[in-house]
Amino acid sequence: MSSEWPFVAVDQVCELIVDCVNKTAPVVPYPTPYRMIRTTNVRYGRVNLDDCKFVDESTFEKWTRRAKLAVGDVILTREAPIGEVGSIKEANGVFLGQRLMQYRANSQLLDPRFLLYSFLSPLLQSQFASHEGSGSVVSHIRVGDCFKFKVPLPPLPVQQDIAGLLGSLDDRITLLRETNATLEAIAQTLFKSWFVDFDPVRAKAEGREPEGMSAEVAELFPDAFQETESGNMPKGWKLVPFGQLLEHTIGGDWGDEVANEKNDTLVGIIRGTDIPDLKSAQTSRVPIRYTSQKKLSSRRLQDGDLILEVSGGSRDQPTGRCLYLSNDILGQFDCPLEPASFCRLLRPVGREVGIMLGEHMTFIYGQGKTWE
Repeated sequence: MSSEWPFVAVDQVCELIVDCVNKTAPVVPYPTPYRMIRTTNVRYGRVNLDDCKFVDESTFEKWTRRAKLAVGDVILTREAPIGEVGSIKEANGVFLGQRLMQYRANSQLLDPRFLLYSFLSPLLQSQFASHEGSGSVVSHIRVGDCFKFKVPLPPLPVQQDIAGLLGSLDDRITLLRETNATLEAIAQTLFKSWFVDFDPVRAKAEGREPEGMSAEVAELFPDAFQETESGNMPKGWKLVPFGQLLEHTIGGDWGDEVANEKNDTLVGIIRGTDIPDLKSAQTSRVPIRYTSQKKLSSRRLQDGDLILEVSGGSRDQPTGRCLYLSNDILGQFDCPLEPASFCRLLRPVGREVGIMLGEHMTFIYGQGKTWE
C-alpha cells in the first residue's frame, strides 16, 4: 500500500544531483552541434529541444565540466517558473543553462521514470512551492533545498509498473495536447486569412469562389473593398477601439494564502504563467487562495471572458499572453476563478466577439506586437 511506502530524501536515491552554472553561457547566432536547455524548454514532463540556443564547442566543454547529461536524467526548473519538470531523451551536445537542476536516479533503487512522475505529482509540486526562497524579487528554490525533497520509495518492480502505466497515459495526453495545438493553429490560420489578409473578400472581388468554406459562409463576406483612413477595408467593415467591444474590465487580485477575517472565500488565481497550462488542460499549478466576496463579485471569471497578462514578461517571453475562458476550463475547478494581480479581466459584449478578440490577441502576441 502507498501508505506503507517510505519517503526518502532525493539525494539518497540519486547517484548525481547537479545545479546549473550561475553565469549566462555566451550563445552564437548560428546552428552548432551544441545546444543549451533553458527553463522555457522544460514543460509537461518533457524537454523540448526545438527552441534551444546554440553555443560553440569551447563553451559546451566549459559548462559541462561538472557533469554531462544522460538519457533519463530528470530536469527541474528552480526559478521562472518554479517546478517545471522534464526528462532527457537526447543528450548528445546538450547542456543545462541557468536555473535548472539535474537528477540522475540510482537505477538500483529508483526507476528514472518513477522519479519523473514523482516530481510531476501534486505532492512534490507542493514541496517545490514550499521551498520558494525569499529575499529576492524573483521567487526561486534554493540549490541546497533541491537535495532535500522527499520522494516515495515503493519496491523497484512496483515503481516500474507505476511508471509504465503513467507513461501510457502520458503518451495519450501528449497526443491530445498536440491535437489541441493543431486546432489552435488552424484557428489562427483562418483568423489571419479572413480578418488580416481578407482572402475571401479578395477572391469574391476577383470573381472567384473563396476557398475552404461553404457557400453559406462565403455569403457573409463582402465582394469589394473601400478606402478608409487606415487603408483598404472590406466594404461595410470598420475598425473600432478594442475597448468599445468590452462591457467590463478590471485588474486582478492576489488574496491571501490562508483564510482570515477579511479574505475568507476560496478562489483560484490565474497568473500569466498559467495561461499556457490552461490552454493544454493543465490545472495543477493554479494557486488556490482566499479573497473577499466584494473583490470576487467584480472579478469572478465566467464563460466568454478573456484574461490578459498586462505586466511581467522577459525578452524571451513577452508580456501580453491572453486566454479565452470557457465553461470547459472553469468546470475543472471546485472554486471560482479570478485573474491574478498582473493580469486583467476583459469581458466582451458577447461570446462571439470574445472569440474574435481572443484570436486577435493571440495573433498580435505571435507577431510580437504586444510590446507596442
